[in-house]
Amino acid sequence: MKFIDLATQSALQAGDLLLGYFGKIDSYELKSPKSIVTEADTRSEELIIGKIKSFYPGHGFIAEESGENINDSEFIWIIDPLDGTTNFAHAYPFFSISIALRIDGVLELGVIYDPVTKELFSAEAGKGAFLNGKKIFVSKVDDLEHSHLVTGFVYTHEWMVKKNLKHFENFIYKSQAVRRDGSAALDLCYVACGRYDGFWEMGLNSWDTAAGVLIVRE
Repeated sequence: MKFIDLATQSALQAGDLLLGYFGKIDSYELKSPKSIVTEADTRSEELIIGKIKSFYPGHGFIAEESGENINDSEFIWIIDPLDGTTNFAHAYPFFSISIALRIDGVLELGVIYDPVTKELFSAEAGKGAFLNGKKIFVSKVDDLEHSHLVTGFVYTHEWMVKKNLKHFENFIYKSQAVRRDGSAALDLCYVACGRYDGFWEMGLNSWDTAAGVLIVRE
């Protein structure tokens, strides 16, 4: 199976799984004081990794819940099985699945799926970016005054929160508007299709950004 088709199928199946849990979460575990994980996170990750391994058992993985298992492979899948877990746990409908493939250190494909809206964002290096099969483009807005921006806050380090609050204050006065949605992967997709004109966030991990960065670039 082609890599892009495998990533797409994995994301769609994980999305169906997540919807089965959505609005029904009554407990979760804490990875840190403000970072939560649910059964849906772990089951989604198991589904995605299991499906990819069934086709490519020698490939490596970097995934949010299980960490790194790269096996010295040149093919590394970078996976966030549920980006926006806090939203998800509170039945707030803004979350996504993010899957990227890095080959010999270079990002080659990215797929991000929003199971609530059924929007599938995808890109392959050098081939453009797409939303449900239709080519997308970033905004043409090139000045801050008219920019619609989005950000996120990481809570693992107090100094990061304080620093980003200063950025937030500066941007909110100088831009048209600033939003905070809670899924960095989807935020990047919204930049890629022109809904937002810019995005910034501190303290992100590769699974948060790998697929989205490629989609924006393309």
